[in-house]
Amino acid sequence: MSEMSAMNRKLIQTLAETISKQVEHFNKTEVEFLIREFNVLMGEPTTPGRAMNGLDRGKFRSILHNHFGMTDDMIMDGVFRTFDKDNDGFVNMREWIEGLSVFLRGTLDEKIKYCFRVYDLNSDNYISREEMFHMLKNSLIRQPTEEDPDEGIKDLVEITLKKMDHDHDGRLSFSDFEKAVRDENLLLEAFGTCLPDTMKSEAFEKHIFQEQLEQ
Repeated sequence: MSEMSAMNRKLIQTLAETISKQVEHFNKTEVEFLIREFNVLMGEPTTPGRAMNGLDRGKFRSILHNHFGMTDDMIMDGVFRTFDKDNDGFVNMREWIEGLSVFLRGTLDEKIKYCFRVYDLNSDNYISREEMFHMLKNSLIRQPTEEDPDEGIKDLVEITLKKMDHDHDGRLSFSDFEKAVRDENLLLEAFGTCLPDTMKSEAFEKHIFQEQLEQ
């Protein structure tokens, strides 16, 4: 055991203690494992001597794709934006752990806030008709029909608004979205898959928490 790695372990434990007090759903040991995983994912800085601030968009998207089977660029960008709370273009260690606590183990309340943020593409606190149209167009499998597929998507947007737009202003505010999801939980991911399914969550947690223990 070199002095360096002993020091590193001490540092990780101290960091884990601090972060675990501020983040829901993960205990200190789990936070420690998440820090280690983060360091592995970060790999070596591409430019020697230049430390990276965190996971960039490309690295983060490949994690979403490889571990959680996400393929929709628009939704993956939304997830990245939601994790990257300080908008600096990187997901740093704390953002990674805070984000995963909701992504993997969040309560319904937390997931409603998270999904709304992902779907609010321009971060103006509303999901507009245009945003719904783009997300639905992206997430639906195109059928080769004679009809204009855009027309079908426009109809779907109108049906969705009818169901979810409680104050009838032609767009969804957070309270519209929250009320609709509380009435009908299936609407949580109405505009695209932005949360992992149970099997993918379990596989990811096993990879991080169990396999590291066995090493």
